[in-house]
Amino acid sequence: MKRERISTTPDWYEPYAISQAIKVGDLVYASGQAGFDHNGVTVSDDFETQARQAFTNLDHVLKEAGSSLADAVKVTILVTDLEPNLDTIIKLRKEFFTEPYPADTLIQISRLAQADWQIEVDATAVATAR
Repeated sequence: MKRERISTTPDWYEPYAISQAIKVGDLVYASGQAGFDHNGVTVSDDFETQARQAFTNLDHVLKEAGSSLADAVKVTILVTDLEPNLDTIIKLRKEFFTEPYPADTLIQISRLAQADWQIEVDATAVATAR
């Protein structure tokens, strides 16, 4: 099957030799998205603000591939401080995803690619637009 590179404008991952997503058939594999704006600047030091932006960025990339968060089948969420933010993650999952909710892996790690990032989210989704 053909692999198709998916990118947005601007493509904030291009300088790092990373595809924002790869589409293979009807599946979209999106790279992790964090809480940064279209200029690559972290939006806030507040966890919920960063998380909301990360989910928004992920949805934007998926839409470029003819999919969306509503079509996600598997999500991975990486956070730097899980315990105080778990309720926020659950709240945002209910806001950004629909039933049946996607499978999920939630992991606490010591650090993300940039020191001020608190969350990164990636997904595998079904492409529904043709």
